[in-house]
Amino acid sequence: MSSVEPRDDRPSLSDRERNILRLVVEQFVDTAGPVGSRSLAKDANVDLSAASIRNTMADLEDMGYLDHPYTSAGRVPTQLGYRTFVDELMDTPELSEVEREVLKVKLARLVSDTDELLSESTRLLSKLTNLLGIALSPRLSTAVLDRLDIVPLSGLRLMFVLSVRGGLVKTVVLSFESDLPRSKIDRIVSILNERIAGLTLREIRDTYEERLKDLPDDTGLVQLVLDEASLLFSEPDEGRLQFDGTQNIISQPEFQEPDDVRQLIETIEDGDRIVQVLENLFEANPEAVGQAVVRIGSETDEAEMDDYSIVLSPYQLGDTVGSLGVIGPKRMDYGRAVALVEKMASVVNRPADDEAADPSVPS
Repeated sequence: MSSVEPRDDRPSLSDRERNILRLVVEQFVDTAGPVGSRSLAKDANVDLSAASIRNTMADLEDMGYLDHPYTSAGRVPTQLGYRTFVDELMDTPELSEVEREVLKVKLARLVSDTDELLSESTRLLSKLTNLLGIALSPRLSTAVLDRLDIVPLSGLRLMFVLSVRGGLVKTVVLSFESDLPRSKIDRIVSILNERIAGLTLREIRDTYEERLKDLPDDTGLVQLVLDEASLLFSEPDEGRLQFDGTQNIISQPEFQEPDDVRQLIETIEDGDRIVQVLENLFEANPEAVGQAVVRIGSETDEAEMDDYSIVLSPYQLGDTVGSLGVIGPKRMDYGRAVALVEKMASVVNRPADDEAADPSVPS
């Protein structure tokens, strides 16, 4: 799991302090209520009096790891407390056999349909964590074109189908005033693929004119491609971000008020900003392939995300990289979220080297 760089000014902790911090975080995640010294003294893993625990908790509060609401004598973790727990103290549990089987059964039948696969992944992540499941599809501009096809439609229209490595597909419908026989369309398609298949969409967009302008063409199709290249080979403006699970996250105490749910959904629906937040996580952590990245509160550098945490893992489709994960309150079961997100990413993952093999779901 990838974390942020440890703070140089983070106060060091004794073994006792580390143990008490871990127990406070775990109990607060379970109960959503401030944690008192008496309740911790009953824990079988604590061989300390309530007074000793109270003193240790006071020290942790002085160092910034815990806080205590003015209405309660108990403590709650701060952002620094959560960060230290995630980096140093938490265990990442193994998923149960039932959960692993659910992932295999639910997702195996969708491996050939990327959109449906990501949609089902967000739904399952939300259901299994009671958080908001999110998925970001890869940037098409970095994808390598496997094949361009042209399909005649009714009303003198043509559908251009761009199939790229990893299973992603882009379709564009254009008007075309000539009713061409299929044989002529196939001939032009073959010529076009000889020139541009194997290149990324960005490479095609940057060099299409010099690659295609000398092609012989009595159909007008090559000229149509030249005229519409910026549209055909562009990055789609919308549709990369999917999320699911509003009905699940409202079970969390932090989202009992309608305004709190509305604020979260409005934040997620600001698609451009959230896409940038998610992409920035992996630009800052290029080594994170196969690992979950955890960002807590203000670590995203977006004020709208200060009340939330993100657990996100990258996946590969061909030569492109997307990400999936969960968003929820800072009080979340980080270990379980990391385990589920990393497993889900491994199920969705289809690197370029694996494309020749039959799609499969890791056990």
